[in-house]
Amino acid sequence: MTEPLRISLGPVLYYWSRDDLFDFYARMADTEVDIVYLGETVCAKRRSLRSEDWIQLAEQLTAAGKEVVLSTLTLIEAGSESAAMQGLCENGRFTVEANDMGAVNLLAGRHPFTTGPSVNIYNPRTLKVLAERGLKRWVLPVELSRQTLADIQAQRPAGVETEVLVYGRLPLAYSARCFTARAHNLPKDDCQFRCLDYPDGLLLSTQENQDFLVLNGIQTQSARSCNLIAEIDDMRALGVDILRISPQSRHTERIIQAFHQRMCHHCSVEAASALLEPLMPGKSCNGYWHGAAGMDAAAGHAGLIQTT
Repeated sequence: MTEPLRISLGPVLYYWSRDDLFDFYARMADTEVDIVYLGETVCAKRRSLRSEDWIQLAEQLTAAGKEVVLSTLTLIEAGSESAAMQGLCENGRFTVEANDMGAVNLLAGRHPFTTGPSVNIYNPRTLKVLAERGLKRWVLPVELSRQTLADIQAQRPAGVETEVLVYGRLPLAYSARCFTARAHNLPKDDCQFRCLDYPDGLLLSTQENQDFLVLNGIQTQSARSCNLIAEIDDMRALGVDILRISPQSRHTERIIQAFHQRMCHHCSVEAASALLEPLMPGKSCNGYWHGAAGMDAAAGHAGLIQTT
């Protein structure tokens, strides 16, 4: 019998205050989310919460019936960051999501672990190698297509779960340079924590006034939000286990509810899409899933690709 799909909430990718984070996760405890990823994955200077605070949140969410996974930084730039990552990997209680190969190496053969979308699992061979070292779940890199996923799923090792980002702005690249600080003519070492001013990132537009990218500290994101709500049945047929939603500063509960209703067939694709449309910070995209440019949009699995 096929296991039912589950919903996960990815780590918060933006810089929110301590109060906002605690309030957010208190509300998430009452949603239909099954799995919650906690931790700072973008910038080590974002210290709204200490390690003890993340563990406290993890315990509270576990008590609310959620599976909790602790996420590591994606780009390690200093020895102190490496030491913090090692401490996280050795927390002794919660599963860890490795977001770079340094974390994978710390966890391999010692603790079961998951990998985030920034770890380049592009083929079944890589998945097999990591599974032999303790991988229990992987998140499909956001730039890969449905066809690539189908090929990997056909050879997926037993006991490994597959998770797909189905909603949220796509993390595209990471850099040692802080783009948000640069946008304010500030050096990275004296950024004045300007990311706090942009709870959903800093939108970058073209000279033609078209949304282009979102700057989020050292991370570059898509301006459009990935939306794969129309592909849930297809993902179920492909053997996907978990649908990941990336948090945004507003409406996350309603977004989770829309995906849950569609996942349980309580509403049609059209009705679920109509629910989501006013909740997005901009337009939607699903091009990568269809093997097209990421910013493109398609009406359905075999639909016509559109760029407007």
